[in-house]
Amino acid sequence: MENSMNEFRILKCMKILVPIVGIGIVLTVVTFAIAVTTLVKVNQGFDDIQSNGPQTTLSSTTRPTNPGTTTTKTPGPTTTANTATTSMTSNRPTNDAILPQEIDIQNVMGHLNALQKIADSGDGTRAVDTTGFNQTLDYIVDTLQKKTNFRITRSYFPVKRFELDGDPVFSSSINNIYMTTYNYSSNIAESDYAVARYSTSANFQDPVELVVIPNLGCDSVDWDNAKPSVDGKVVLVERGVCGLTDKAEFAMKYNATAILIYNHANTENDVKPIIINLGQRNQIPALFLSNTIGEQLLAASQDPSNNITVNISITVRNELPAPVGNICADTPDGDPTQTILLGSHSDSVSNGPGINDNGSGSAANLEIALVLAELYNKTMYSKYKYRVRFCWWGAEELGLLGSQDHVDNAKNASTPGERLTDYLVNLNYDMLASPNFIFGIYDDKTAKNDTPAYALPGCKNINELFSHWFTDQQLPWTETPLNGRSDYGPFLAKGIVSGGLFSGAESRKSVVERNYYDQLLGAGLGGLSDTPYDSCYHKACDSIHNINIFAYTRMVQAAAYALEYLGKHENLTGYLYPTGRPTRSDDATSQQEYDSINEYFGLPYF
Repeated sequence: MENSMNEFRILKCMKILVPIVGIGIVLTVVTFAIAVTTLVKVNQGFDDIQSNGPQTTLSSTTRPTNPGTTTTKTPGPTTTANTATTSMTSNRPTNDAILPQEIDIQNVMGHLNALQKIADSGDGTRAVDTTGFNQTLDYIVDTLQKKTNFRITRSYFPVKRFELDGDPVFSSSINNIYMTTYNYSSNIAESDYAVARYSTSANFQDPVELVVIPNLGCDSVDWDNAKPSVDGKVVLVERGVCGLTDKAEFAMKYNATAILIYNHANTENDVKPIIINLGQRNQIPALFLSNTIGEQLLAASQDPSNNITVNISITVRNELPAPVGNICADTPDGDPTQTILLGSHSDSVSNGPGINDNGSGSAANLEIALVLAELYNKTMYSKYKYRVRFCWWGAEELGLLGSQDHVDNAKNASTPGERLTDYLVNLNYDMLASPNFIFGIYDDKTAKNDTPAYALPGCKNINELFSHWFTDQQLPWTETPLNGRSDYGPFLAKGIVSGGLFSGAESRKSVVERNYYDQLLGAGLGGLSDTPYDSCYHKACDSIHNINIFAYTRMVQAAAYALEYLGKHENLTGYLYPTGRPTRSDDATSQQEYDSINEYFGLPYF
């Protein structure tokens, strides 16, 4: 859905047990142990915190320095020229917030258990184009229909299927004398290379000359300086710095015949080939090579007397696209031309059930919708003057496809309430319960340089709204990049104020960060340093046992608080867009698309 980014006694036992078992079992055991030990110690240690609050209570003057904060965050009101002066114009949390108090984490966990059962009955996954995904959508719609009077819509968009027809063939030759045919296996650990997802077919009748792209191929200058010219050649480029899709797009722009990307070996885990995803728009044959094969080809090409040629055969099946669904549910009250959007993606990767990524966001979104609907039926709770729309996006894991389709349609819509300009803010919830969690808040300062400037003050206000809530709850928090890694990306690129929460994925928790969390939560409760926030990220072990209930509770409460705060704001437009905003969506155009293709296919982006 929607970086990365920013992840306790059982582990010691595992270190004793691991050497006893065979090498083939070690990796599985270690991954599972990290997830289990993190959860066991944290969830047990947080039993008291759940009811009594954090063990360590610090005033704002004694609070430890936030290691994830790049600038000082000073609690207090944020003043904008167009904001009405009321109790709701400050970013300070209010003690009488009702919506977060009504959140029952057991109900949210009930949704997660339902998603786990769906995955268990559908080959262990809820990925698009599977029964697990379709049943996920049915569960969300059925629950909304039974417990709310919201207006529910399901919309569909096509997603291109990708399937190889037989094994590929890849070989190289030096001066047409020394020929090497490389090993291919569907088991990536045993293969010299992998076919990129959405590679096109290739069937070379004759060997094609190989050209090495200098300096990682992240700039036009690199491609201009390639010798000989790229036109009609197969290009070899090292992974790194820019996105893999960027390299492929350069290859297409310079009319290369195919692209070979090889791993950079920056760490011991970055040597073998990986299955990358170049997205549905890719129009070039593409392979990802091991570092060993890439370095061998690079070394051979550096001898000016060598003419390196390659031969590639790839056959991609021609299949009809799969219909994939988005779900949106609207409150019947509130101005539809002033809409607060809460979004989360409903799909998992094919490798597992995706209960943290992103069952946690989907379930949170669903329970907040149910609680709001219940409160709206009580006279003591004032309905918001803004419409609230809850959306569950499909195919986020394939590159933000559902949210992008929604933005494309809204950009062209003319019906009030369905236009892009009717959205005031997009709050995105993608991964909220990582075992080795952070309380991550999207950082407005890290938005891409060409993000429409008028949206940035509102992004800052959303950042501060969340950070002040965590501060007043005596909880740590960490700023995490607003880099388009999830479904807020297409909205932010079009100038819609965006923000949200993220508990961490494959990145590792630093010692400094762990110590900071320990200081506020209590010794030993800050997690594991040098350990991923979620060791089961995009793996089969991302199950119901991969959820940190303490972190999840706080994150869902924070999301509920933010909605109520914004919903009760007297001048939300002025608060979010103090300098104004265009009245036409085509006036808000980012020059660079947000794209998370490789992040969300279980792989590093770079």
